[in-house]
Amino acid sequence: MRAVLLITDDVQRGQRLARELCGRGACHVHDLYGDKLPPPQFDMIVSDVEALTSDAIIRLRRVLTQVRVGDLPYLFLMHGNAARAEAQARILGASATANLQQMSIALNRLRGSPIPTSARTTAAEARQFFQGALFSGGAITPDVADAGTDLVVRAVSENGVYDWVRAVRQFDDATHQHCLIVAALAAAFSGALGLRTADRHRLTKAALLHDVGKIHVPLEILNKPGRLNHSEMVVMRTHAARGHAMLAQGDFDADLLAAVRSHHEMLDGTGYPDGLKGWEIPDFVRLVTVCDVYGALVERRSYRAPMSGGEAYSILQGMVGQLDGDLTRAFRPIAAAFDAPV
Repeated sequence: MRAVLLITDDVQRGQRLARELCGRGACHVHDLYGDKLPPPQFDMIVSDVEALTSDAIIRLRRVLTQVRVGDLPYLFLMHGNAARAEAQARILGASATANLQQMSIALNRLRGSPIPTSARTTAAEARQFFQGALFSGGAITPDVADAGTDLVVRAVSENGVYDWVRAVRQFDDATHQHCLIVAALAAAFSGALGLRTADRHRLTKAALLHDVGKIHVPLEILNKPGRLNHSEMVVMRTHAARGHAMLAQGDFDADLLAAVRSHHEMLDGTGYPDGLKGWEIPDFVRLVTVCDVYGALVERRSYRAPMSGGEAYSILQGMVGQLDGDLTRAFRPIAAAFDAPV
């Protein structure tokens, strides 16, 4: 049985939470203002501190220093001012934050709940389609792209973006993993924005095809187990223009072609391949770019583990000015749904 340490500033409330979270005997409730610190023998830590005074933070840090070993999962429960609580959680090194309504979901995610069979099945189906129809080296037609897009939209609708991404992250091929994750994020984001079904389909299709030009990048660069050097990065950066050239002869609409060519353009002009800036970058492209950046942060790479949803979203926020600020803020619910709440 996994043991949970619940640190609280209200023992009665903590005991109620312990019964809800853990069942009989699975939780140890620690009074933040008690004298004796608990032994370091837990599989997970949850802090339930409503009054985040300076004294409470000091005491909480002291307990964490003694009982938290390595990357032991730590869930910070939020009360009241969410922005202030999130800031305190980051300072304390929390793995995730959640309010009381989100608590059970967040705990299950931190515990590594099994990936649903349906998500694994649809992810495997999508991967097979992706390899055989999109990255086989043959011509890509709108009909083929539409079929792949329908598959992703259906999978996200049935399984949710979080479980879909967890299933896709099991793939070894970085490009397949990335394109399917970005397409899933685009499907979820466009749904959250309330876009019409047709527009949701168009955005997801653009996200699915955005990196198709990587078929022309050598495998030793694509799958390098580490960061690219300068010359390798120059080759990698050709994929956007080459993908656009691949699809330009087909019957693809201008918005999709723009997204394939310009998804690495930044509002401040520092992107590539054309150095576009500001108004030169259409909203459709900006949407794909937000999903692309976030997807790259949360996917598994050979040289690093996936970032948490909260950590990735913080980086996204730090890129406002390069990314569209309004779209970045609108993406917040997707980050919250994708990983432990942020």
